[in-house]
Amino acid sequence: MHPHRIVIVGGGAGGIELATRLGNKFGQSGRAQVTLVDANLTHLWKPLLHEVAAGTFDSHENDVDFIAQAHQHHFEFRLGLMDGLDRARREISLAPTLDESGREFVPRRVILYDTLVLAVGSVSNDFGIPGVREHCVFLDNRDQADAFQRAVMRNYIHAQTHPERSPTHQLQVVIVGAGATGVELAAEMHNMARQLVVYGFDRINPDQDLKLVIIEAADRLLPALPERLSTAAEKQLRKIGVDVYTGRRVTRVIGEGVQTHDGQFFHASHRVWAAGIRAPAFLHEIGGLETNRLNQLVVRPTLQATRDDDIFAIGDCAACPQPGKDRPVPPTAQAAHQQAALLVKSIARRMQGKALSGFIYRDRGSLISLAHYTTVGSLMGNLMGNRMIEGWFARMTYRMLYRLHQRALHGTLPMLLLMFSDFLQQRTQPRMKLH
Repeated sequence: MHPHRIVIVGGGAGGIELATRLGNKFGQSGRAQVTLVDANLTHLWKPLLHEVAAGTFDSHENDVDFIAQAHQHHFEFRLGLMDGLDRARREISLAPTLDESGREFVPRRVILYDTLVLAVGSVSNDFGIPGVREHCVFLDNRDQADAFQRAVMRNYIHAQTHPERSPTHQLQVVIVGAGATGVELAAEMHNMARQLVVYGFDRINPDQDLKLVIIEAADRLLPALPERLSTAAEKQLRKIGVDVYTGRRVTRVIGEGVQTHDGQFFHASHRVWAAGIRAPAFLHEIGGLETNRLNQLVVRPTLQATRDDDIFAIGDCAACPQPGKDRPVPPTAQAAHQQAALLVKSIARRMQGKALSGFIYRDRGSLISLAHYTTVGSLMGNLMGNRMIEGWFARMTYRMLYRLHQRALHGTLPMLLLMFSDFLQQRTQPRMKLH
């Protein structure tokens, strides 16, 4: 009889933490065969993508190699993109993987499972607005963030080497969506411009050569967070010269800029779309499973699909109910972390034929990093209640979220060594990516 086959699709924050913990728990002993599937060879913590896009965080020095992680933590890694599900056979299909020239180098395959966990995350939601797909930058993955950083860097190099440039060569960036990604990206881009001056770009005036605009359809920034955090974030953004427009719904995007419902047109050399998310399109009613209008898999409190006990979903691709609330669990890294922790226990109980516990989301608060200028947020706990924090303490708390993710993947001692290594690199390497 074969060991219990656990297949996890998606190596984001929740998926890689789950594969690592299940591999440590069952893989080495042979009690289960744990397989992680992802279309990429490396993992990067998604909340850092705005820093990658601004060039203030080098993604290639801080990613996790799936093959090495699998070897060290006793699970298997399979490169591929899931595109099909056969629930009767209990198998998933992976599309062929192509190289840069379009040639197939990994063939189509199927993987059998006894327990399937879908953790494929989310992608940007364009809401069907004309021109968004053609003319906006999305920050769904590392490749997109790196491409945006290179484009912005080329713009600044052009500005430095063309002193006779006209005002039309101003870097005009319109960010649509004032959630965490949009707000944090605006602050990081302003910080990037000032850092370039430090590194010798003396012909750049950050206040004149960079124009940052945020457009939000809701009546305030960070609409999903407490209003006091929105107020603090907007105050800081306006202080550093970011133009903030709320209550404006984008109706059209073209190569020259963005138009809103009231007829106003915002000229932009770069247009970033951060206005909402949805689950990947291939999940829509895949295998006859129940999905919502955002393609998210509808799950029960146990995180099992409503129509199949063998299939679980966690993270952004799951619509998980919250007892007593009309909104599902929010699509955040802390929610994915908590769901992965529950599934480690739930899959162990499932293998023993025991009943599963329901997921209860515990909101630990929210933190918004505005580059080195400040960090604002709220911490929630039994002892503190709900406390607003900002400044140095908030920034250190924000950075610790990433360290906790590293600890979940590598253990406490390796995490501390990584912190020490990063500290040393800060003394010898530039504070931003200059290429």
